[in-house]
Amino acid sequence: MSRSRPRPFRKPLAACCGALTLGLPLTACGGASTADPHAKEVTVYSADGLKSEQGDGFYDTVFKDFEKKTGIKVNYVESGSGAAVQRLARERSNTKADVLVTLPPFIQQADGKGLLDTYRPKGAGQVAAADKSPSGNWTSIVNNYFCFIYNKKELKRAPATWQDLLDAKFKNKLQYSTPGVAGDGTAVLIKALHDFGGQRPAMDFLKKLQANNVGPSSSTGQLAPKTDKGELLVANGDVQMNYANMKSMPNQGIFFPAPGPGARPTTFALPYAAGLVKNAPHNANAKKLLDHLLSAPVQRQVSSVGGGFTSRKDIKATDPHATELAKIMKNVDIFRPDWNDIDKNLDERVEAWREATGG
Repeated sequence: MSRSRPRPFRKPLAACCGALTLGLPLTACGGASTADPHAKEVTVYSADGLKSEQGDGFYDTVFKDFEKKTGIKVNYVESGSGAAVQRLARERSNTKADVLVTLPPFIQQADGKGLLDTYRPKGAGQVAAADKSPSGNWTSIVNNYFCFIYNKKELKRAPATWQDLLDAKFKNKLQYSTPGVAGDGTAVLIKALHDFGGQRPAMDFLKKLQANNVGPSSSTGQLAPKTDKGELLVANGDVQMNYANMKSMPNQGIFFPAPGPGARPTTFALPYAAGLVKNAPHNANAKKLLDHLLSAPVQRQVSSVGGGFTSRKDIKATDPHATELAKIMKNVDIFRPDWNDIDKNLDERVEAWREATGG
């Protein structure tokens, strides 16, 4: 497939106190904030996936443009989807972040914990109702879909169904990130609950799958290079991340396991959602950044630069990457999770997964 530019590489998750930053360094986890409310800066806590090791990813591009346009420097802190929310909660009495970007159901979790403030960015009216909070506390900035990946060099074809993953050839060659910790790991659980029709059959299957599973991983991003090298044959991921990695990791292929033989493959939307942090030290700057991220020029770069899907209904991407992404999603049934139900029952379901798998 043709490529118009190098694709960004999604780096592994950084630990809380070792998170990557752009601009001024943040204080250590739980330490006192040195944030100056009048400073020309804004701090973003984000799940990984939109920044590139080569410096040509979506965040790299739009943050650079934002700083050039406004003079406001972006301090970027990367972590797992759940870890970002946990850090915000720990810092509630001394808030350091201005903007949160994370995946469902963790954006709903942050909202439920009172960590987000109401702000509807300019352009939010063009975002589908399902991709934003009714209260205006968060809005999707990049749409995305859950997927699995496989090593195309070692496997002639992708596994067609969940049941195919039980094959002995995948023993110690299959791994998925940890539900409740990683956003894409939680997505494994959500897809299993949907495809198997409930918690008990989903847990029964995941218990069987554990015989092939390498073990827990807090980072989904770490699994793509392992799959490309053949250390793993199958792993979980998401379309934006794995499509963006394809130039540097050509052996990985994207697939969506079907619920069973003869069934169509399924997936669901897993958008990067952004919200204004409550008591943000740089509130005005945060609003400017959210407006920028949802602006039409930036949204047109979501596919061409970031390998993702625009959040705005009025933007019709036609670049080569958008065309390839459409091909990937062809003939895949997309279901819509009940995110409020998932958020409400997440702890119970993650605990059920732990009991079933020993994870």
